[in-house]
Amino acid sequence: MEKEKTVVLYPGLFVSHFVPMMQLAGALLDHGYAVSVALIDPGVKEDVAFGAVVRRVAASMPSVRFHTLRAMEDTPKLTHDARFMVRYLDLLSRYNERLHDFLCSMHARNVHAVVVDSVSNEALRVVKRLGIPGYTLFTSSAATFVAFAQLPTVLAEGGASFKELGDTPLELFGLPPMPASHLSGEVLEDPESDTYKATMALLCRIPEADGTLVNTFESLESRAVAALRDPRCIPGRALPPVYCIGPFVSSIADAEAKERHECLAWLDGQPDRSVVFLCFGSIGTGSHSEEQLREIAVGLDKSGHRFLWVVRAPASHDPGADTDLDALLPDGFMERTNARGLIVKLWAPQVEVLRHKATGAFVTHCGWNSVLEGVTAGVPMLCWPLYSEQKMNKVHMVGDMGIAAEMVGWQQGLVKAGEVEAKVRLVMESEEGRELRARAAAYKEAAATACDDGGTSRLAFAQFLADVASRQNRVCSEEAIHGSR
Repeated sequence: MEKEKTVVLYPGLFVSHFVPMMQLAGALLDHGYAVSVALIDPGVKEDVAFGAVVRRVAASMPSVRFHTLRAMEDTPKLTHDARFMVRYLDLLSRYNERLHDFLCSMHARNVHAVVVDSVSNEALRVVKRLGIPGYTLFTSSAATFVAFAQLPTVLAEGGASFKELGDTPLELFGLPPMPASHLSGEVLEDPESDTYKATMALLCRIPEADGTLVNTFESLESRAVAALRDPRCIPGRALPPVYCIGPFVSSIADAEAKERHECLAWLDGQPDRSVVFLCFGSIGTGSHSEEQLREIAVGLDKSGHRFLWVVRAPASHDPGADTDLDALLPDGFMERTNARGLIVKLWAPQVEVLRHKATGAFVTHCGWNSVLEGVTAGVPMLCWPLYSEQKMNKVHMVGDMGIAAEMVGWQQGLVKAGEVEAKVRLVMESEEGRELRARAAAYKEAAATACDDGGTSRLAFAQFLADVASRQNRVCSEEAIHGSR
């Protein structure tokens, strides 16, 4: 009897990393692989939303085996603060022993490969020690991957730290010039800090994978993809194969929703492409200050356009208390905009909203999953980056992709009402807005083509599976040779 072909997935403890990994699980199931997911207990995070997403996804994917690794003793809860990355990487390192034990227990299931979250790449050393092919899933853009792969080499050449460079344009192979200040925050720390050192060690391990799966499609990022295949990307060191297998876009995290969200019914009553959708991601209790929320409200009011706005209470508010929008927003705002606007607290089904025919523009924090959701819906965007690599994504959305305009006030820490009004009018009324919409529509078609039979993403995934099979056959041959001696 032929052994079951199994791929083990080891996702990260972020919704934005976990959900694409589960979409990869679905693709593997479709190609005849059994999938086992090794999980660090979501309870190690203070963020209860992540655990809720894990439970919903697990319930919706009965064919996937979910295994929670045995808990480590004396593990403090992870909170999003200045030392989060150091403590997160330390936690992952401590769980390597647990992952090792789990993989050893899986031997009978014929593990063909292990795919780990890119931030968990230290775990590949455990995987390799067991003789199993190990891959990473990179859940941001190919352009960000190009930058991350080069940063250790750039620093090794000497000169000022990235922090000291400030807004000085950074020249990286295969990418347009970008202010050093736009890099992910961890590499802008003091080079002597634990956060900086841990992050650089993480980036230095990128070439250790047998390959990297990237949640993108080639025509969206042709310049970056070409750079990843060029030996000049990291002088003197070859990158492993890169497989652009995206876009992974679905509402998998909301799989247990029993009823259609009220905001979709509201959208049903709006004209086609008439609504501006504002949503700023899932991390934390509040993306904006009270002052910023009021500026957004005034700008939307003066723009005269319809809007659907997801609002979270500022971080200064009690996260467990119900948000009083009337107290939070300008006097009379709710009444004045009642006929053309809808405010939703905390969460809305973003994929469904973006794909609704009434949605005409998307104001986004530029998280990569949100970018792909906007692209596959064919919706032009307004960029308002907040953290992580979002500033880097903004550069490419506004530049090479040409599907977005920028809310520039974020660089001063406050986007004023006048800019909110002006940029909403730009994307909804102007010739520039029509050009953004046309390019967004073209990328929507290109994304669909990439995932069709013969499309670049479909072919890349097939190549990944072929490479996994080839490595597995090589391992089996070597075991047979050793066994015959």
